[in-house]
Amino acid sequence: MSNIPFHKLTTWRKAMQLTKKVYEATRTFPDFEKFGLCSQLRRAAVSVPSNIAEGSQRGSDKDFAQFLRIAKGSLAEIQTQILIAKELEYLSEEALKSILGDISGLSKMLRAFIATIATR
Repeated sequence: MSNIPFHKLTTWRKAMQLTKKVYEATRTFPDFEKFGLCSQLRRAAVSVPSNIAEGSQRGSDKDFAQFLRIAKGSLAEIQTQILIAKELEYLSEEALKSILGDISGLSKMLRAFIATIATR
């Protein structure tokens, strides 16, 4: 599984789309959140495709699976922070549902990918 061109992985492409969506959603956050929730959300979002890419180049299925687990953990972080942003009325219901839907789908994909790698 090592040295897969990460840009060809569906999980990486979906993670990139999620990252873009998070960046777009956080553009409307209040200025005082620039170094708070906005920054934290963006870092967590960037972490997902970054860990998929790094793991794909690690050289072993065990290492790759671990980086996929880290990416999955970052999805939980994004989910929590998006829910906080909604509670603070920084996000519309539409943006919340869209991002949560992407998180759910990507989480399922990562879980299946990890299971596939683990059975080899």
